Amino acid sequence: MSASSPFVKICCISTVAEAELAISLGASALGLVSRMPSGPGVISEETISKIAAAVGDRVETVLLTSESDPATIAAQVTDCGVSGVQLCTWLDDDARKALRGMLPSTMLMQVVHVVDASAFERALSAQRFLDRLLLDSGSPSGPIKELGGTGRTHDWQVSRRIVETVEVPVLLAGGLRGDNVRAAHGEVGPFGLDVCSGVRLNGNLDPARLTSFFDALKVERLMATCRDSTDAY
Repeated sequence: MSASSPFVKICCISTVAEAELAISLGASALGLVSRMPSGPGVISEETISKIAAAVGDRVETVLLTSESDPATIAAQVTDCGVSGVQLCTWLDDDARKALRGMLPSTMLMQVVHVVDASAFERALSAQRFLDRLLLDSGSPSGPIKELGGTGRTHDWQVSRRIVETVEVPVLLAGGLRGDNVRAAHGEVGPFGLDVCSGVRLNGNLDPARLTSFFDALKVERLMATCRDSTDAY
């Protein structure tokens, strides 16, 4: 890891006040959750639009969508006024290509659910027409789809292999908290991190937990800088 802070996306933002808190403590991006089959943080597209407008271009505003039709997704993005979209449902290459054509300047990020080792091949196949991948826990094929926000970790060894192989930046999500984020970042080495439940208390973004999360990353950054300096000798 470099001396600069890793990219951190705080997800499940539900109000302008939560957005301002996340930004003040160091968030690089905010996740705004539209309708989902399950999971926390769902807000109306009207609220997403309001938060995105209040944030402006200070940090990325990322719409989380469970839709699979490119035209529907493009309309969501346009209506909400966000700078990026997180594709929580798996889109095939043709759909991602169509979406890129409709949203040439929007950050496109495909979620890869790390259920088992097969996630590696899925990640490799998902790089075209995308700006990033997000590795998350979940159960997209279960009776009730879990597309994120599970609060569970997954096999970080699979995630590390993906990070080391793909050619686009990767964000790591899934069960991250202040007490495990250093280990997660050190083991996986992602471009950035994504967190929702690990920085919340009773459903609300918690200043103490959020501060602990960023403080843990500061310690990891300092340790990495010291390792880099030692290796230079």
